[in-house]
This record gives sequence, structure tokens and C-alpha cells, in this order.
Amino acid sequence: MNSSSTIDVLIPTIEKDLATLPHVIDGLRRNVKHKIGQIYVVSPQSSKISALCKRKGCIFVDEKKVLPISKKDIHYRSARWERSGWLYQQLLKFSGDTICKHKYFLVIDADTVLIRPHSFLSHSKGLYYCRNWSQPEYFRTYRKLLGSKAPSPKSFVTHYMLFDKSKLSQLKRTIEAKHNLPWYRAIIRSIDKTKQFGFSEYETYANYVYSTTPKSMILKNALNKGLKVKASTLPQAQMKKLALSYRSLSFHERKGYSRSTR
Repeated sequence: MNSSSTIDVLIPTIEKDLATLPHVIDGLRRNVKHKIGQIYVVSPQSSKISALCKRKGCIFVDEKKVLPISKKDIHYRSARWERSGWLYQQLLKFSGDTICKHKYFLVIDADTVLIRPHSFLSHSKGLYYCRNWSQPEYFRTYRKLLGSKAPSPKSFVTHYMLFDKSKLSQLKRTIEAKHNLPWYRAIIRSIDKTKQFGFSEYETYANYVYSTTPKSMILKNALNKGLKVKASTLPQAQMKKLALSYRSLSFHERKGYSRSTR
């Protein structure tokens, strides 16, 4: 096991995640079996999030300093839904190679808590947590971006993933060369904006790695469960019981997108 490997962690967040974020950070420190270098919390300027970072020993990153565009530049919405912020935080995750210092960094959604020990590297191979359900549009966008079908037999949309900085940089260079645009503009342009779920950072990165170096990947069942309760209200006894069946819990607030990812 590469449990001695040091990895960084990247968590994009906004103030609505403040109730869950401390549990996310505690779950990482308790259950990631690698040494954690730094935990970077990327968000809009927020005194509350900055204070939490100080309390938890994390590094606050102002999202405005990460990309040359903001959520306002994306324009991904309909009369019924607004997805600009959702896409923007995925682009922030894809910028982790410019934020994090170590070769590997773990990205985790700000509503997802690890409840069982996790390894993400084993004998130079990456461990990728998978499920069987995804959105068809994610794969259409992948084909538009990279010119080939997404090759993986599983879905990688499981709320957290280890990224290799060199492979992520290579993916972004490949997108830029194909589209003759900055990678983030190519992604925005490739999405069918009439569809509510048009892009997945996890699906795109992991399928790119699978297409180039499939033998560098070990696939494991994610065993994630979505819950509609607040993380702070979940009794410790129930958490331990859930850990017998699941590896992680996602405390979703958004409607229409909460599913068990077993």
C-alpha cells in the first residue's frame, strides 16, 4: 500500500455547505489512509468559511484567483434551473493542479463525508470509486471534448476522486489542442446548455485516464449513500451502522439529483 504517500485535498464550497463542511474535513482526517499535506478550501470570499479554515487548519483559497472567469461568465440556465455555479465549481476542481503542491490531490464534494477508511493509491496504481448510474449527457460532452467514446464500463460520479496533477494537465492540454481554446472555454462551449446535467469533471478525468493508461487504475464500488438529513443530526450509532454497508454519505440539499450510488 502507498499509505505513506502524501496527498493534498481540494474542497470547492460555498456558505450553504458550512453545516456539513466540518464533518467533511473531520471525515477526511479520520479515514484517508495517506498523509494529508494541505486541505485547500476554495470558495467565494467569506469570513465564515475563512474562520472555519483557521479553526480546522485548512488553507482558504479565493476562487476569484483560480480562474480568469467567474460564475457570471458561464450563462448555463433555463427558466426552471440555474447550473452556472454547479459548472463553475467543476472548473475549479479541474484547476487543482495549479493550487495543490503534491503530485496527487483528492477532490471531494463539500456535502460528502467519508465514514470508512479509504486508500487512493496502491503500488503506484490509483484507486477509483465507481457506481453503475450516470447521466448520458456526460458522455456526449466527453465525446465532443475528446473526439472519442468514453471507454470505462463504470461511472465515476461518486463525489470524490484522486487526481494526478500531470495527467490532469495532460488532459487539459489535449482539450486545448483539439479545440484551439483555453480548456475551460472548450468545456463551456461543448455542453448542451438545454440539458440540466451537461458535464462531469469526475467522469471526464477518469475516462481520459482509462483511455490512456487503464492498467494504472483499480476500480472499486463506491458504496455511497445520499441522505436528506443534516450531518450534525446523525447519531454516532447510526453512522457506525451505515459504515457497515457504505463507504461515504452525501448530505444532499439539491433536489432531483439525490440517488444512492451503490
